[in-house]
Amino acid sequence: MNHPPSSQIGNITKKQPDPRTNTAVTNSSFWSISQIEALFDLPFNDLIYQAQFVHRQHHDSNTIQLSTLISVKTGGCSEDCGYCPQAARYHTGIEDQDMLSLDEVVTIAKAAKEQGASRFCMGAAWRGPKQRDIVKMTEIISAVKALGLETCATLGMLKPGQAEQLSQAGLDYYNHNLDTAPEFYSEVITTRDYQNRLDTLEKVRRAGMYVCCGGIVGMGESRNARAGLIAQLTNLDPYPESVPINNLVQVEGTPLYGTEALDPLEFVRTIAVARITMPKAIVRLSAGRREMSEVVQALCFLAGANSIFYGDKLLTTGNPEVEQDKVLFKKLGLQSL
Repeated sequence: MNHPPSSQIGNITKKQPDPRTNTAVTNSSFWSISQIEALFDLPFNDLIYQAQFVHRQHHDSNTIQLSTLISVKTGGCSEDCGYCPQAARYHTGIEDQDMLSLDEVVTIAKAAKEQGASRFCMGAAWRGPKQRDIVKMTEIISAVKALGLETCATLGMLKPGQAEQLSQAGLDYYNHNLDTAPEFYSEVITTRDYQNRLDTLEKVRRAGMYVCCGGIVGMGESRNARAGLIAQLTNLDPYPESVPINNLVQVEGTPLYGTEALDPLEFVRTIAVARITMPKAIVRLSAGRREMSEVVQALCFLAGANSIFYGDKLLTTGNPEVEQDKVLFKKLGLQSL
């Protein structure tokens, strides 16, 4: 096999913690935005070839990690994220829902495990949890962990001490997306700034949890902004163990409804660039997958995506049904992790 020239790939030898171990290693190289843009600009075939080469160095080429995501508390969020139907200020038809009970979450988690999910992710529409919310979440996390599932939560910004409580309860991953590049951030969100997000990620790292952090594309950003997002992610020290790449799901009533859709091949390019720059990360094909054809999804897997959300809903938006995913996996010869 002819290996891609290292001058085209960039530095792909950065050491990174194995998500199955607990040894974090400091990143040894830096990716500039111009270097990442150069990857985006490669001929499509060359980019996919390089991404697949990097992917096979670090992962089983035909294995996909399955996660299930549920909303444990829906609607009523005080933030103004332009993509989110759960913001209280937008009229999207989403009904506010109080926090699910422990028994309700455990029942859903058991069903997810029976369907093949290995990670159970729980989201709540908060700017940040109150202490009483943390107490409830720690009980839920411990119960889900006892089922033999990896646990992940996305609860908003964390206050001092909260990350430690979640970690002690058995939380494996904390999700807190950067969403986009710093330069484009104010076009999407004004109720918090970029540093708020970075501060929460630092709290998660210090508490010993794995970081799940990615972004959303298709929000009207430029390719330079997409490169800027990838640069922010890959230059975290260390870069996230789990990187969800979301394609904007447009919901009527949100400010971003009506935004020109991102070309599907540009989305595939984003997956490939994430794989090359974060070789050991689990790169998740996340929101927006319901709107993608089987062919586009197959290209994303070829480009290095090796995780999906599995089930019929992502928080409040639709997701391909389980049986459809099973059929697609069979067509592609993919196995679940």
